[in-house]
Amino acid sequence: MTSLTNLVESDRDHPPHKRVPLSILAITTWFGAGHFPIAPGTVGSIAALPFAWALTWTFGPIGLATGAALAFLIGTMASSAHVRRSGESDPRRIVIDEVAGQWLTLVPAPLDPMAYLVGLACFRLCDITKPWPACLADRRVHGGVGIMLDDGIAAVYSTAMMAAYVYFVM
Repeated sequence: MTSLTNLVESDRDHPPHKRVPLSILAITTWFGAGHFPIAPGTVGSIAALPFAWALTWTFGPIGLATGAALAFLIGTMASSAHVRRSGESDPRRIVIDEVAGQWLTLVPAPLDPMAYLVGLACFRLCDITKPWPACLADRRVHGGVGIMLDDGIAAVYSTAMMAAYVYFVM
């Protein structure tokens, strides 16, 4: 009985992210990008760019869209497990939502560094400002679905902005 008490007490002494298995942390923090102390969401979006480039180079825009959908689904499950294990509602270190949103934003973009920079700016703008109904999802939907949903909605706006940039400017 004493060893069980010690185990429970030692678990309480660990920071919340230490209670989350490494496999889940690798997904939710996008291989550690979310642990960056300043602007982890922006760092997560930047860390998503080379993977978006590789997916598009290899499989085209359909491959990137499929990757975004898979990141959203896997991210929802991993984020749900993360918050359940850590006891936190929406930790800043979870950036898989930024990865999925950034990938969706870049679907209409050509493989061009300037287009990717514009896509990064569009997504960060929409993710930070949370236009309606992203702001509603951010406030009312909780857990892994809530973590992912507001960024997914914001990405719909930024994808439209990216498509407009590609059509009118490039």
